[in-house]
Amino acid sequence: MRTALKLTAFAAALAATFGTAYGVGQGVAPVVEDRPPARHDTHTEAATEGGDDHGGHEATPAGGLQISEGGYTLDLKTPRVTAGERSELRFTIRDADGDAVTAYRREHDKELHLIVASRDLITYRHLHPTRAADGTWSIPVELPRAGGYRVFADFTPAKKGAKNLTLGADLAAAGPYEPKELPAPSKVARIHGYEVELSGGLRPGAESELKLTVSRNGRPVTDLQPYLGAYGHLVALRSGDLAYLHVHPNTATKPGPDISFAATAPSGGTYRLFLDFKHAGTVHTAAFTVHAGQATAEEPAHEEAEGHGH
Repeated sequence: MRTALKLTAFAAALAATFGTAYGVGQGVAPVVEDRPPARHDTHTEAATEGGDDHGGHEATPAGGLQISEGGYTLDLKTPRVTAGERSELRFTIRDADGDAVTAYRREHDKELHLIVASRDLITYRHLHPTRAADGTWSIPVELPRAGGYRVFADFTPAKKGAKNLTLGADLAAAGPYEPKELPAPSKVARIHGYEVELSGGLRPGAESELKLTVSRNGRPVTDLQPYLGAYGHLVALRSGDLAYLHVHPNTATKPGPDISFAATAPSGGTYRLFLDFKHAGTVHTAAFTVHAGQATAEEPAHEEAEGHGH
């Protein structure tokens, strides 16, 4: 499996148009929800022993910025929801003839991976919807805050010669809108008693290594559990346009505490990294803000990102 809108300008535009409410007419399951912002977003995974090895790590264009690519289109049937209310998110992947795609190649144990992220990159969810026989995908969601969101569908059609795609579409959540600032860059993220340290950074136009180390109570966690066939999953989104970067996992032969990825930033700028890892039967998500081309800050993050279970 395989962004900068300025929040102030965004908020001003909303206020001018809708007042203090984010108006979207009448009007999803894991979430990172503490002060954290598409051609293709990055979802990478550190493979377990015997898992997928992407080798080569060739630079791949960013994704998720387009609703259609390679003859396939993301048909989002639920473009609006109400913040704080449970809704069913529904969508279909259509081919060049407009027909619903009903056959997919399984990757990392799933036919399709769905990412939902708020435009300010505070709220993040990695979901696995259910596909009906007619090709309609659905999953219940509850977005905690009003505002703009981006939905990313990461999949590979079963058709011979089809490539992996990440298509993106806009989603709006109605309700009072309160913009938040992106957290400052940091080397450390804390989530549910765990501490995750980031080593390395992103470089524009050049591959670099991102290593994340998980610890708990001051001790390295050496018994991370496989999740979707990997010890860790990493998604990288560019602040502003929410470009979805392709991040490649480095093959792991033992379960932690280090999880390593190779990534190439398509440009300079600010990015948000979301790491999913599983321990003691629960999936947690650690989030980091990084600037491509700059060293990661030394100060630990003071906020604790609200993780989620898958």
